[in-house]
Amino acid sequence: MKRLFAFVLAALLAVSLLGCAAETPVETPAPVETEHVEPTPAATPEAAETPEPAVRQFTDSVGRTVELPTQIEKVAISGPFAQIVLFALCPDKLVGIASAWDESAEKYLATEYYNLPELGQLYGGKGDMNLETLLASGAEVVIDVGEPKDSIVEDLDALTEQTGIPFVHVTATTETMGDAYRKLGELTGMVEEAEALAAYCDETYARMLAIAERVEKANLLYCLGDAGQNVIATGSYHAEIIDLLSNNLAVVDDPSSKGSGNEVDMEQILLWNPDVILFAPGSIYASVGEDAAWQQVTAIQNGAYYEVPFGPYNWMGFPPSVQRYLGMLWMAKVLYPEAAEYDLYTEVAEYFRLFYHSELTEAQYDALVANSIGAVESPAA
Repeated sequence: MKRLFAFVLAALLAVSLLGCAAETPVETPAPVETEHVEPTPAATPEAAETPEPAVRQFTDSVGRTVELPTQIEKVAISGPFAQIVLFALCPDKLVGIASAWDESAEKYLATEYYNLPELGQLYGGKGDMNLETLLASGAEVVIDVGEPKDSIVEDLDALTEQTGIPFVHVTATTETMGDAYRKLGELTGMVEEAEALAAYCDETYARMLAIAERVEKANLLYCLGDAGQNVIATGSYHAEIIDLLSNNLAVVDDPSSKGSGNEVDMEQILLWNPDVILFAPGSIYASVGEDAAWQQVTAIQNGAYYEVPFGPYNWMGFPPSVQRYLGMLWMAKVLYPEAAEYDLYTEVAEYFRLFYHSELTEAQYDALVANSIGAVESPAA
């Protein structure tokens, strides 16, 4: 009986607990709010960069289109004219020089520049270009700068085919030197450096034109040679800046295209009777004042004769390259000091910095112009 009663009591208790559980609501946990995150797109491989072409086309000043390396690091030059022009732009790309620098270059240039191997020159000079040395140099291009010869297209085409190295020509005169540098900048990939040189040339030439237009030009001869009886004739390529800044009295029937000029005699010089004479370096400047024949010339009588500065090249040309800008600055200052309102040392130092990569001291400048500034003592005084 007691066992039955205990079973019934346990059953009633279980039913009671189940009922309570059914009446008590079960709390559902609140949903957790999460920040919506956009799915990260799958990483896509970057587009492959297009490789720079190894070669490019370049059209030179005589209309020849040649294939060149896209990046040029080794440059050869065809002659002294190009040597001076390109030394200003890309001295560290030059694999050689056309001809040895004058020994005075050691005063201004770093040793590695004037000790480069000699390649010879394409036109004029002592002989042909040394093709064996050229091929051994690793040159990627040979650049000719200056006045184009009549046979330039055939010559450069033949050399390109013979050597496998592209030869190109860039025409340059004193007036067009700025444009020549821009063309060379395109050729060498040194556009900014070339523009700095081009701007200098454009500005300096414009200043010289302005001076030439507002002065009464001096009656002048440029004399050279051992006897001083060769002249640079008006209208010749070598007379560009002489004709610009003076009344060049040297009018001859057949102006020479050579740097040695036209040979004349003393009688002709006396007939021209210049008011000013510029003597080339190495001519008779030092002794002319004591020469009886020369003492009959007005320029000698008045002490109005000067020796053209030299270092590391003749400033008036020979070769008739970009250093003629120095010649113009000097010549204008000597002939027309009131119109040439600039300090010549400052101008020459700026040229040396840009074109020779050299800091010219005042002592070096004084030595360069020792016989070239101010009239010498008149022998009659």
